[in-house]
Amino acid sequence: MEELMKVTRPMLAAVAVLALAGCGSGGSGADQADVPETASGSLEQLAAEVKCAPDIQIDADDIRQAICKDDDGKFILATFATDRGQREWINGAKDYGGHYLVGRKWVAVGDETSTLTVLRKTLGGDIEEGKDHSSGQHSGEHSGH
Repeated sequence: MEELMKVTRPMLAAVAVLALAGCGSGGSGADQADVPETASGSLEQLAAEVKCAPDIQIDADDIRQAICKDDDGKFILATFATDRGQREWINGAKDYGGHYLVGRKWVAVGDETSTLTVLRKTLGGDIEEGKDHSSGQHSGEHSGH
């Protein structure tokens, strides 16, 4: 675990998000006909679109992150200052599993794929899946280097 010593702010955010999302497997596929044009805006604007009062957890120049809860479930909503920052964050977070609804400079992370499918009907975007850790890959991965 020596490589975990170099932790960046985006990775701390990813760990926080994945504490909610957990390590699980999920289904995929929302009906493309139900997907609107991808929403854009501030964290508060996106939260208002899905009728959630965001509980801000991180308010930094490069990322803003909040916990939202609605009738369909609990999810994390994060906005990013740059496309590159967003993609780096997602790529790092996906190593830990999880389910992601991705728009331009924003991402929603849910503990259930079904939560994201419902959000997608309002916000648009694309659903991406992290690595599936349900097949016992958590142990025995380390080699004797």
